[in-house]
Amino acid sequence: MFCHLARGSRSVLRIAAILVGLSVLSIAVADEKLSEPIYRVANETSAFQSTTTPQSATPSTTARTSATATDPTTSVFDLTQKPGEHPLAPVLRTLKATEIEIDKNVHDYCCTLVKHERVDGELGEKQFIFMKVLSNPFSVYMSFLKPYAGREVLYVNGQNNGKMVVLEAGFKRMLGKMNLDPNGSLAMSGQKHPITDVGMRNLTAKLEKMWSAETKFAECDVTTNVGTKINDRSTTMIQVVHPIPRQDFRFHVARLFLDNELKLPIHFDAYLWPEQDGSPPPLDESYTYTNLKLNNGYTAREFDANNNPNIFK
Repeated sequence: MFCHLARGSRSVLRIAAILVGLSVLSIAVADEKLSEPIYRVANETSAFQSTTTPQSATPSTTARTSATATDPTTSVFDLTQKPGEHPLAPVLRTLKATEIEIDKNVHDYCCTLVKHERVDGELGEKQFIFMKVLSNPFSVYMSFLKPYAGREVLYVNGQNNGKMVVLEAGFKRMLGKMNLDPNGSLAMSGQKHPITDVGMRNLTAKLEKMWSAETKFAECDVTTNVGTKINDRSTTMIQVVHPIPRQDFRFHVARLFLDNELKLPIHFDAYLWPEQDGSPPPLDESYTYTNLKLNNGYTAREFDANNNPNIFK
């Protein structure tokens, strides 16, 4: 529908500045009615930099450009766009390779998950969660650090009739362990996604599905940068911009940061379209996997709500 636009006069469209943390990132794109598909792809982010700081700036997830940012030889990911293919095609190949990497080499991991989500139109408080994940069967244990310090959550795929186990913090702890539907109103209160969607593998799969669907349309600007840093980890950033809001596009700007050493996604953030021209795009969701430790030898007992003495005390 959007692949070929009618010829006509050109109007100006500005894409406002975005930034995560101390980084500076802006986007300026002209909204043109063209006779050719709008395929734009770049190899670095220098053209998008400005001095505007959005209200959603997050120091803990600063994206910084290193001295080697413009050197394509430093990339461990092949994000080269082949002649005639959609700009998202190399991104999808990279995501598929990332899924294979996780399936092959990540048995389990623990980390501190930092998430910041807009729920029901309101940007909530940033959450810090100690998390353990077992790949097979998919198992997640969460211990909230702040807010809700002391809250514990456990989910194991195929067990407990599909329900998650929750032990609340504070005086609510007296209620004891509760079995909740992961998609129910109680479990989803203040959350954007259910626990069944948590983790690096699920994030990669969801982005692959979303961006695969978006290859039907040509309105996208894909940018990569091999010299970004997330919490002092060297990463490759993939940024996808949709200049004009459409019902087929979920985000105005979405950015994925892949760890260059681990070849894993360690940060994702996404922004909505600005409500007014010149205003920064509002943050919709952000997830960072910090203090990541792979392959700790976790077994099913680590995720046993009844037989692991170290959880649900």
